[in-house]
Order: sequence, then structure tokens, then C-alpha cells
Amino acid sequence: MDDKEQVVKHLEITQGVVNRLAGNSFSIKGWSMAILAAAILFIARSNGEYSEYLILTFLIPIFGFWLLDGYFLWQERLFRGIYDDVRQQETTDFKMNIPAQFKKVDNKWRDSVCSLTLWIFYSVEVVFIVVVFFILKG
Repeated sequence: MDDKEQVVKHLEITQGVVNRLAGNSFSIKGWSMAILAAAILFIARSNGEYSEYLILTFLIPIFGFWLLDGYFLWQERLFRGIYDDVRQQETTDFKMNIPAQFKKVDNKWRDSVCSLTLWIFYSVEVVFIVVVFFILKG
């Protein structure tokens, strides 16, 4: 296998990792929506006879999924950085140099958690469950 073929193979491996991480993120969003639907169903069936602390029980998993989804997005961004580095090389040693990606500007976990797409998705979930909670409570 010559150098160019090795670089292409390294890019394929890295792209596979990125695809798996994106799939994990998609699954997390699905689970989060399932928890939201179950919470709304539970609130609706309880006929207003529940404590205000119940809302925390439903918000904690949403925030947990938000953080986990941010983690997968962060990992995906790190591997995209690796992909970008490898595509510019003439030869490769097949290393996935994650520590080199930490030094780049936008590769922070908190930046991924607070990304616009995650912020909108999970904020809508939080607002929705709070609104439903207080509408059915009152």
C-alpha cells in the first residue's frame, strides 16, 4: 500500500468514528424525546396531584442527556479535527492524535454543550415540560 492509499484508509477509519459518534448523538436525542413523552404522559395522568419537586425528576434526565449529547458532539469535533489534519498529510502513521486537537480554539467540551443546535433542542424540551407541568398543575 503506498502513502496516498494509507492516507485514504486513515481518512476512512476516522470518518467511520465520526459517523458512529453522530449516530450516538442521534440516539441520545431519541431517548431524550422518549423521556419527555413519558414525563408528559405521567403528568397528564396524575390529575394535578403531584408535588412541584416532580418537575426536577423529569428535568434531571433531560440535562443529563444534554451533557452526554454535548460530550458526543465534542468527540465528533475532535475527530473532525483529526480528519482535517490527516487529509493535509502526504503520509500517515495511523495515529489518532486527540491531545493535539485540545489545543485548537473551538475544541472545548463546554463549547459543544452550549452549541446552538443543542441549546435550541434541549431548551425547547425544558421549556415544554415546564409549561405543560404548570398548565396541568393549575
